Amino acid sequence: MTAPRMASTIERRLLVNYRTDPEVTARLLPAPLRPRVVDGWAVAGICLIRLGAVRPARMPMPFGLRSENAAHRIAVEWDTADGIEHGVYIPRRDTGSLLTTWAGGRIFPGRHHRAHFDVHETTGNLQIKVNSHDAAVRIEVHTRATTTLDGSRLFAGTAQASGFFRCGGAGYSTTPDPTRLDGVDLQTDDWQVTPVELTSVRSSFFDDPSRFPPGSAIPDCGLLMRDVSATWIPLPQMAVRPIRAAAPSRIGPS
Repeated sequence: MTAPRMASTIERRLLVNYRTDPEVTARLLPAPLRPRVVDGWAVAGICLIRLGAVRPARMPMPFGLRSENAAHRIAVEWDTADGIEHGVYIPRRDTGSLLTTWAGGRIFPGRHHRAHFDVHETTGNLQIKVNSHDAAVRIEVHTRATTTLDGSRLFAGTAQASGFFRCGGAGYSTTPDPTRLDGVDLQTDDWQVTPVELTSVRSSFFDDPSRFPPGSAIPDCGLLMRDVSATWIPLPQMAVRPIRAAAPSRIGPS
């Protein structure tokens, strides 16, 4: 697949971040990927993003697609000849756009599943519900505006959290071929995030005890980005070894 660079406006990007047990998380990753660990915890979460003016980078601004999207993510690292690289592994993408469902994995990297998005925004409050058409994904998130990143076990403050995610803009998504991942890199000169309070979070992915036993996936913090111009650059596919089932391990960091 030869995919074009895509331009867009990130109208709203909410990162719902979990701290997860590194050993449990590692079982969900194909080699050579491994979890990025912060203070004894792996970092995972959900990206809930509304994109506007999505179009090939050479197409003028008045044209483009608008869509609501969700991606379950795990922050990862892997070894290369030039050193350790950082990014995110994306086991699942969902979208409210029929066109994105068709084009993902064909026109641009990343297979998407169709879902219904219910979004309510008021001053200082954001509620998002996602229900996939195949009933595999259910998400309910409610956030409240705040000025400081309080209560996080992963990050000392907003600046540290922002820096962590900014250096992990390369996202690798599953494909129908378990030995290949699609890759795309998010690039922007306008990176800026603000903290939000996670007043309630429910996720069929992280709440599934067969995937994350009790105590191994804990909501940690939320970050919000608005009205940012971004370019999505296709990356070469990554060759991986398929995920193998592993025996249960201990819960929590050492």
